[in-house]
Amino acid sequence: MKYHIALSRPFDLEQFHKNAQAGTSPRHTMWELSQILQATVHQPELERVKPIDRLTAKLISQPQHWALSRLLSQQLDSDNTVFCTGEDIGIPLAILNRFNRNRCKLAMQVMEPSRIRVKNTIQNLGLAQSIDLFLTNTQAKAETLCRKLHVPDRQVFVLREQTDVQFFYPGAAVEKSRPIIACTGFEQRDYKTLAAATQNLDLDVKICAVSPNASKKTRVAFPDVMPSNMTPHPQEWQQFRQLYRNADIVVVSLLYNTYSAGLTSLMEAMACRRPVVITRTPGLASRLIDAGIVIGVAPEDAAGMQQAILRLLNNPEQAETLAQAGYDFLLKNHTSEQYMQDLVDQLQQLAATSEVSTAPAAFSPNQAIAPP
Repeated sequence: MKYHIALSRPFDLEQFHKNAQAGTSPRHTMWELSQILQATVHQPELERVKPIDRLTAKLISQPQHWALSRLLSQQLDSDNTVFCTGEDIGIPLAILNRFNRNRCKLAMQVMEPSRIRVKNTIQNLGLAQSIDLFLTNTQAKAETLCRKLHVPDRQVFVLREQTDVQFFYPGAAVEKSRPIIACTGFEQRDYKTLAAATQNLDLDVKICAVSPNASKKTRVAFPDVMPSNMTPHPQEWQQFRQLYRNADIVVVSLLYNTYSAGLTSLMEAMACRRPVVITRTPGLASRLIDAGIVIGVAPEDAAGMQQAILRLLNNPEQAETLAQAGYDFLLKNHTSEQYMQDLVDQLQQLAATSEVSTAPAAFSPNQAIAPP
């Protein structure tokens, strides 16, 4: 059996690996996966695009994704297992696979099953019959796939969130004259509420508003006027890690969403053993709030966010207890190694199956959608 990884967008994985070995960046999970499975990595390239790819892209995704899917569907048979890192590459390959009698086995990571185009395409074209394994990161998304899109539960698996604890780990903070609040990320971020909560406080707010997946459609809210105590922070990886270490509190301020935005920042903060205040949204964030591992506030609640920040600043013992609880939880449940083992196990099980998916089965909430 041969394994393949189809990336949603180009990455220089070799350079990522070199940087990780030098300690200047986290490891890239797709590099690690390719090494474990001896998988061939495929990336979308504009120069492969043909007129037919531009035409089919009107249905969903981008022409370069259709071009790559077209090549893979022509070259790979049932002796090959393909892991697609997103719907944008996975759905085109699934559609083209329907025309292949001896098609490759296909696993697809799904981040937005409720998005209209994704939902309609999977449901209307019956893609559960040509996608053998749906991987997602929350139970809510898994339930959407099973209950609303009629994907058999045996074809759905919830992957744990993860971060690289070989790069993100506790370290010394720099000397500072007043407390530092750190906030990172771009997708679904609510820096407007964060600004309102902190603009009159005697502290510094450092933000690193960046996301590799951001687009023109990405939702983000910034204040009309940036408060004097809120400043941008450099994006270089080691400086980014030091921002977490310097922070008295990490605040993950979010617009309301069901996308599970902000979990990467949450994992990185906990890996650096910092206390976290996060906006309550469905999924893991709410479970951690209810478990007392992080402090939660309602969406757009500037007063509640300010109270949470002041409570931790005025009670360093509580802040330290939260930081340790988050760190212990992260190490037990959400390291890159644990994520990778889950993913490898699922792909190897798929590769070992003698048949590809066919008819739908009844939904059972106690099977594959149970979170790790």
